[in-house]
Amino acid sequence: MNDGTLAAGTRPARAPGTDAAWHELLRRASAPYRGAGRFAWHFARGKLGRDPVFRSLVERGEWGHAARVVDIGCGQGLLASLLHACGTLQQAGQWPGGWAAPPALQQYTGIELMPRDVARAERALAPLALPARFVAADMRAAVLPACDLVVILDVLHYVDHADQAALLARVRDALQPHGRLLLRIGDQAQRRGYTISQWVDHIVTGVRGHRVPPTWGRTRDDWVALLGSLGFTVRSAPMSAGTPFANVLLVADLHASLP
Repeated sequence: MNDGTLAAGTRPARAPGTDAAWHELLRRASAPYRGAGRFAWHFARGKLGRDPVFRSLVERGEWGHAARVVDIGCGQGLLASLLHACGTLQQAGQWPGGWAAPPALQQYTGIELMPRDVARAERALAPLALPARFVAADMRAAVLPACDLVVILDVLHYVDHADQAALLARVRDALQPHGRLLLRIGDQAQRRGYTISQWVDHIVTGVRGHRVPPTWGRTRDDWVALLGSLGFTVRSAPMSAGTPFANVLLVADLHASLP
């Protein structure tokens, strides 16, 4: 196990002239949600524009060349829309030379507990003819298809430690050799930021009409150790720039087919 960690507060160096490309990408990724209602569009634009993880994924190319993607806790399908927008921007010849080429998406499976979010995803993205399907299911029981990339952003703390480990083992089994897991977690060792993130999480969950569940956190080091025990090589980067949170993105690579 190897943990290459960027220093807290580190931002990737941005190639000149990429702000305009990002704003165009944000416009394209948000636009489909106009057809799913005002809430869906405002949420898409706000989340994609303010959460640093989405621009970081684009700029750093952390999704690699994954053709088959599983998005656990997909919400209303923002990642699928962003991937589609990346493809259209590249086809239009507007993709910045300083960014890694986006993946050519062949299969996307979004898994989401909340049926209303799944309905918004389907309504918004159906006109795009994406190779995507959305499944309303508990991530602990959902079938994970064979894939190259699994993305889990800010949802694994909603299940207990035993279920976390069991799900990550199933993720490992679904990933093909040299597959990758992108897992954003809250670092419990950063007490103040972690407390703030949990407080905001509970408020937003309640406002959206969902039951506020208990949460089970870990420190970044504990998450890295768990992933290492499952055969992943892990590096991490802070992923809460511009926010008071303690979010960390774990990039976990599976380098061999494991029994």
